Amino acid sequence: MSVKKTTCSITLFLLMHGVYAQQKLSGFTGEHAQQQLELEARFDKSLSASSIGNNIKTLSAKQHYLGLPRDKWVADNILQQFKTYGWDAKLETYQVLFPTPRTRVLEASYPAGYKAVLKEPALKEDPSTGQPDELPSYNAWSADGDVTGELVFVNYGLPEDYEYLERLGIDVKGKIVIAKYGRSWRGIKPKVAQEHGAIGTLIYSDPKDDGYYQGDVYPVGPYKSEYGVQRGSIMDMVIYPGDPLTPGVGATENAQRLERSAATNLLKIPVLPISYHDAAPLLEALAGPVAPESWRGALPFTYHIGPGKAKVHLKLEFDWKMVPAYNVIATMKGNQYPDQWVIRGNHHDAWVYGAADPVSGLAALLEEAKAIGELAKKGYKPKRTLVYAAWDGEEPGLLGSTEWVEAHATELQQKAVAYINSDGNSRGFLGVGGSHALEPFVGEIAKGISDPQTKVSLFERKQAADVVSAQTTKAKKDILAKKDMTISALGSGSDYSSFLQHLGIPSLNIGFGGEGAGGEYHSIYDTYENYSRFKDPGFEYGVALSKVAGHAALRLADADILPFDFRSLSKTIANYTGELISMTDQLRESTAVENQIISGKAYQLAGDASKPLKAPATKSEVPYIDFSRLQNALAALDKAAHQLQRTGNSQLPTARRDSLNKALYQAEQQLLHQEGLPNRPWYKHVIYAPGFYTGYGVKTMPGIREAIEQRNWEEAEAQISIAAKAITRLTQTLEQLK
Repeated sequence: MSVKKTTCSITLFLLMHGVYAQQKLSGFTGEHAQQQLELEARFDKSLSASSIGNNIKTLSAKQHYLGLPRDKWVADNILQQFKTYGWDAKLETYQVLFPTPRTRVLEASYPAGYKAVLKEPALKEDPSTGQPDELPSYNAWSADGDVTGELVFVNYGLPEDYEYLERLGIDVKGKIVIAKYGRSWRGIKPKVAQEHGAIGTLIYSDPKDDGYYQGDVYPVGPYKSEYGVQRGSIMDMVIYPGDPLTPGVGATENAQRLERSAATNLLKIPVLPISYHDAAPLLEALAGPVAPESWRGALPFTYHIGPGKAKVHLKLEFDWKMVPAYNVIATMKGNQYPDQWVIRGNHHDAWVYGAADPVSGLAALLEEAKAIGELAKKGYKPKRTLVYAAWDGEEPGLLGSTEWVEAHATELQQKAVAYINSDGNSRGFLGVGGSHALEPFVGEIAKGISDPQTKVSLFERKQAADVVSAQTTKAKKDILAKKDMTISALGSGSDYSSFLQHLGIPSLNIGFGGEGAGGEYHSIYDTYENYSRFKDPGFEYGVALSKVAGHAALRLADADILPFDFRSLSKTIANYTGELISMTDQLRESTAVENQIISGKAYQLAGDASKPLKAPATKSEVPYIDFSRLQNALAALDKAAHQLQRTGNSQLPTARRDSLNKALYQAEQQLLHQEGLPNRPWYKHVIYAPGFYTGYGVKTMPGIREAIEQRNWEEAEAQISIAAKAITRLTQTLEQLK
């Protein structure tokens, strides 16, 4: 075949697969766009699935939680890898509080002789398990305690579950509660229990959620066996994350520290996670009302709410020690804008072995660093400084990243262009959350990378999944019509929190999932053997993660004009505002109906007539809430965002372009309210925050939304004004850029 015919065939292939459609990249002039695509092609060729797999195997071979010598070994290994790849790398160390258990006792007077096993057995099929001195199953930041009381089953332990208990006339004050993992972040369960007067909390994994009800259990399949336990932090991170003793400042050796009793993000009751093997005898011993259908799990007996015959004794004691947290910080200095930083991060500490969480994401990050290092050895120099970070202490409460951000806060608000995060990775569909001014940018990247399994673009595969799962015809049509990828809002639960919600630095959180479900999370079974069988066999999605995050980092580092599109942010905030208005209207209507029902005899007549539900108290009527200030501010923002996008800035003089870029990446800081959210001033972003009763789950427009949910109408009005002022500040910033 002639060279001419071959070239034509390749061209046709590229056109069919949308490659030439990617020639115009947001933020790049035509010539630079082509150079960038060629750079990314060379980057992709350097990525190796086997290299990612080897790193997962090596770094998860032994337990490496915060404070262990192995934690330092992992940090040093990562440090040396960065240096080998040609990066300027160092350790930044912080001194943080981190408790591990000294005493764990769970016993009961009934069934006779009951004493919880509190241990996950080693498996002959998985040689990684059963190593000496494995970290016991526990919830970090539980209070010390020695308590005895009756047991009450509280479903998932959410506020609405306690409302149901109140209607049954069941009070948990002075009792120990047992809740299922799921439906919210684990720390919410003891928080709500404590608010209702409980003296202790047990949290167990029901097989209906991630055990045999879902599929074969490990080692036959990926799901949780009867002895599996989810460790994890119960720090009240919605108050503030990081070292509890140094809120707002970096936990350096000489930092001023609070007394532990003054740390407002620590709970006051003992909390223990247990397996469903240990939970089953306690649950089966409960008496009282039969649990409603929505509360029942998959254990082979009738679920009752309690209390019952059993008096439960829970005794916990912790060491409350100070330990070093080793952040690995690697930089590649920008040759044009050294004081503009594109930051990429993933944590390195694990609860035990951590093959999936976090090493799978960390291995992808290291592969990116290696590939960028190879480009640099062949002459590549990023325009902006690249900062690659491996954080320590994420698992106990985002300790390493939060302390680094707090220690460097002033510098970061001047220099940080964006933060790109990943955590554990699996296989399936691309998921991205973050700052919505970067939504079109993410869509461009997703359209240019192929899914490892289906070979269509990541964008197409995610769109197909969204269409299939959409519940209405209209929703399906809307998804098909959308040209950009939809990214989600970020709550908490990983290292982006400090960057985005405390400092207003544009952030993204990236990972794959949906086809690697299982029950290994935070257990001793999160091993290389498990991961390589069930999560990402062949490590192809590790390569895909490297491509997505690597392309994002490289494009932000080299863009002529940074690819922020505030039209997308404006539209997103307008949608959130519409939700708030609709929510208020629905709440007004439902309150009127509920109060009518309460004033009648419905609760006396419903259900079991011999044990009628107690009617709740009537609720105050929902007043008219004026959203006009917010709506007017959004109209002005939308106008400014569209005018800015139409202006076109690729031909600007260099000095003007430099000032424009700095203004673009600092624009999101205008959405901060310096006094912070009500009752939690550490969180300053008026658009994104973790929910006060959702934890990891996001609350958008959090000040307004939570005030309405809590029926605090005066506060809702005040928060509308605060949000409107923040949006107006952003509008004024954009207007100055035209």
